[in-house]
Amino acid sequence: MIIKRYIGKTEEEAISLAKADLGEGVSIMNTKEISPHGIFKLFRKPSFEVTAAVDEIKKEEPGVALKKEETPDFSKLQQVLNEKQFAPAPDSKAAQKEAERERLIKNSQIIEEEPEQDGTDKEDSSSGIEQKLNTLQDLLEKQMVLSREEEKDEKERVVDKNQAYLDLIRKQLIQNEVEESYVNQIIEEIEGTLGHNSTLDNILAGVYQKIVLKIGSPHLIDLKTKNTKYIFFIGPTGVGKTTTIAKIASMMKLANKSNVALVTSDTYRIAAVEQLKVYANILGIPLNVVYTAEELAKLREEQPGYDLVLVDTAGRSHNNEEQKEDLVQLLKTIPESEREIFLVLSATTKYQDLVRITGIYSEICKYNIIFTKLDETDTIGNIFNIHILTGAPLSYITEGQNVPNDISKIDAQKIAKQLLGGNG
Repeated sequence: MIIKRYIGKTEEEAISLAKADLGEGVSIMNTKEISPHGIFKLFRKPSFEVTAAVDEIKKEEPGVALKKEETPDFSKLQQVLNEKQFAPAPDSKAAQKEAERERLIKNSQIIEEEPEQDGTDKEDSSSGIEQKLNTLQDLLEKQMVLSREEEKDEKERVVDKNQAYLDLIRKQLIQNEVEESYVNQIIEEIEGTLGHNSTLDNILAGVYQKIVLKIGSPHLIDLKTKNTKYIFFIGPTGVGKTTTIAKIASMMKLANKSNVALVTSDTYRIAAVEQLKVYANILGIPLNVVYTAEELAKLREEQPGYDLVLVDTAGRSHNNEEQKEDLVQLLKTIPESEREIFLVLSATTKYQDLVRITGIYSEICKYNIIFTKLDETDTIGNIFNIHILTGAPLSYITEGQNVPNDISKIDAQKIAKQLLGGNG
């Protein structure tokens, strides 16, 4: 009797190998799925082992060695989110392991028992068969004992694959200047939801949805009010407040048919006043200049009937306590129920400077956030960072100098795609 083991990528392949070697009359004594384990487990897929027996030799061909398996395929990242490629960094250790694995595969052979010799008496033959069957029984018992360990190895392999995908996504978010602590928070939330069969698409979709939910819906200017709504625009110099106000005034006047007026308290920059006058004349809306909180209060009494009054404030350093107090008094002129405040920030400003600026204005009032100059930067992580840091709603973004164009509401889905490497 000849007893052989055959290993194939599938059970059918292993049985075919047995039949090709021993003939169609071969007896299949046992089949088993083998999960890879040991230091090479990450680089191999499960295989199938078939134990076959035959009374006499049908062929003398040797068995077939294990075929080479592939490493996990990360190329699908190229097809996700507008074909942006995420590529794992080269790993010399992984390459060494792959070379060693190939060497072991070349040296592996199917275990084969020697056939019985002619002239053996019946009693010795029966004894030999019994001994071989006992050996086979021992092998099967050992396989049962190892099954739990192999199952554990398989789970670890799946976890390692998921972790590799998450590491790629983490790298992409950090490259887009999302703060590492926020990236880790997202990854940790996703890890708890992953199953054993998670694909790259599923993991990316989970991260994408997390980002969208964290950004939330945009907070836009409320037009459904009975009284005049005063919209204050605050922020540091050079971020484009005046141009942003002109864009919003145009949008409200032309698209929403609102009755709009302009007010500026930025008397420190004559150019800002002149710039607003040009836009006001083009739109056919009034512009008033106020120097104090008292003048704004008087204007409020004398100019009722507008849907919106957009108020431009001076862009100064509010580290100065006197300047901070001037802004506080100006805001207090209008009751909270009749006002909204928008902090205008540039997407090109360094994150640490944005942290300082938002901290200063948080001491003064609650605000919504407008980001400008998105056309001047390739990374938008700071939009997400500042929203998470302050908890302030995101409102509008601007991407150019054209009035009334180049302004839109915050689109959480577009930002999430860009953060993950897509084109939005």
